Amino acid sequence: MPRKMVMIFGASHILWMVFATSQAFKLEIFPESEIVAQIGNSVSLTCSMTGCESPPSFSWRTQIDSPLNGKVKTEGTRSTLTMDPVSTENEHSYLCTGICGSAKAEKGIKVHVYSFPKDPEIHLSGHPVVGKPVTVTCLVPDVYPFDRLEMDLLKGNHLLKNKDFLEPMERKSVETKSLEVIFTPTNEDDGKALVCRAKLHIDEIDVGLQEREITTQLQVRISPKNTVISVSPSTMLQEGGSVTMTCTSEGLPVPQIVWSKKLDNGKLQLLSRNATLTLIAMRMEDSGIYVCEGVNLVGKDRKEVELIVQEKLFTVEVSPGPQVAAQIGDSVMLTCGVTGCESPSFSWRTQIDSPLGGKVRNEGTVSTLTLNSVNFENEHSYLCTVTCGRKKMEKRIKVDLYSFPRDPEIEMSSPLVDGNPVNISCKVPDVYPVDRLEIELLKEESTIKNKTFLVNMHKKSQETKSLEMTFIPTTEDTGEVLVCRAKLHIDEMEFEPKQRQSTQILNVKVAPKDMQFTASPSESVKEGDTVIISCTCGNVPKTWIILKKKAETGDTVLKSTDGSYTIHKAQLEDAGVYECESKNEIGLQLRSITLDVKGRENNKDYFSPELLVLYCASSLIIPAIGMTIYFARRANMKGSYSLVEAQKSKV
Repeated sequence: MPRKMVMIFGASHILWMVFATSQAFKLEIFPESEIVAQIGNSVSLTCSMTGCESPPSFSWRTQIDSPLNGKVKTEGTRSTLTMDPVSTENEHSYLCTGICGSAKAEKGIKVHVYSFPKDPEIHLSGHPVVGKPVTVTCLVPDVYPFDRLEMDLLKGNHLLKNKDFLEPMERKSVETKSLEVIFTPTNEDDGKALVCRAKLHIDEIDVGLQEREITTQLQVRISPKNTVISVSPSTMLQEGGSVTMTCTSEGLPVPQIVWSKKLDNGKLQLLSRNATLTLIAMRMEDSGIYVCEGVNLVGKDRKEVELIVQEKLFTVEVSPGPQVAAQIGDSVMLTCGVTGCESPSFSWRTQIDSPLGGKVRNEGTVSTLTLNSVNFENEHSYLCTVTCGRKKMEKRIKVDLYSFPRDPEIEMSSPLVDGNPVNISCKVPDVYPVDRLEIELLKEESTIKNKTFLVNMHKKSQETKSLEMTFIPTTEDTGEVLVCRAKLHIDEMEFEPKQRQSTQILNVKVAPKDMQFTASPSESVKEGDTVIISCTCGNVPKTWIILKKKAETGDTVLKSTDGSYTIHKAQLEDAGVYECESKNEIGLQLRSITLDVKGRENNKDYFSPELLVLYCASSLIIPAIGMTIYFARRANMKGSYSLVEAQKSKV
């Protein structure tokens, strides 16, 4: 019996171990649920088992039982499926089956694949040239899945085109996708960024891998244009002299400058490939036409200039100089003098061949052109041409006009009153040219307002210009200096004054204010009281103060001292309305009070000195009258009356 029990116990222990083994093991897979892999990279899926007492076994398969396209390696409790390299054939759900004894478990993982290995590429159909259409192609190579691809092409911050590739994929493969835009470059496009941006909308991959872009700077090319030749000192040269010619041309890339001389047969003789061409020790045969060409990859542009080399026989000088400034209305004399020629001939003209507008006088080797009362028709460059034999020489005098005849004028819309706005105008009369004028309004040394007149002058004329502003004066401004300063900014003209100004001392007046009109001790007094009526005004300087007593028959002007009037022993007729008028040249202010004078009989408590005297007198008189009546009666009784007797009887 015990043996059977032992056998039963042992069998049950084995069954418990098998049961425990089948129940306690755990199968895990890493990564846990899904993974995104770049095509061409290596990816490993790991399946591991824990809690299995017996050696486990593993197997791998795809959910649709397609080839694994990977290599399986199992070591103990771990099995690894390695896909190297990853391809579109690995885009499946993979299942790992783990067996522990008679039990098994299964774990799955989804493998997503994508291809986005390189930045986009930008290709241009040709060099961008202003005004010529160019095709821009943006390529995204080896992308998968392309139905998740979005492309943007931008020029600076402007979106040229956006494209999505939502067409169905016939097969799984990496493809190169492109976006094309045709645009016409402008000058403003030079230097702008051309951006090709590609986005692969796969949420499972990192944000940094979802977007790629490439940027290139547009180098817009412009065919040469605006070719200009400058010659120093002149195209009319003397033998033995020198000349420097500078040529400029606009374009992108910057044009190369090529200098040539036109030969008699029309062909060009190459002289230099520098922008500046200097010829020294000039000879007569150096006269001719010189050609400057601006050349770049897009095209070329040319300009010609003719040089005339003369024998060095005479010199010409002009005065007052090559440039003269003249006040409109003044007279100007231009002088052209010759040295080294005994019998020169002179001719004068303007550079634009307009009428001279003056009188020419020739005397020997000197010629003068007098311009009387110059006006706008005389503002030219005047050329004096001297002919000596077969030779000619020309000199230029430029006449610039201006008008700045008077100081500015300060005008105010009204007298200055404290707190009242006033319009101040600073006028500069008959000024030319107005586009060079600046007007400044200052109070003491502080600028209140400044104005310039930088406008295009449609016609030449003298104009009156002004600066206007609204100013609110205060009493603190009194005595300060208001300055209107005008400047004519023509530095190349030598004339005085180029600055004029006018000043005005501010005198701010104040209308009557802060009046105080009082009766002391009170506006209600008793008959016989002394009353002081006082009127004051807070103005500085003081105002005129007039005190009046109002009445229906007419006002009475009171003789006041410093605005004060005293009523001694006020009577009932002093009661009434009193008025104070404070005025100056700016305005006036009125105040009034009513004085009430009450009679004494209405006051029982009052005992005046006069009544006291009357009271005392009556106290003495009444007894005396009684005694007189008494003695009179006694006298009547006796038939006579004696004062002595009366006194005796009294004694």
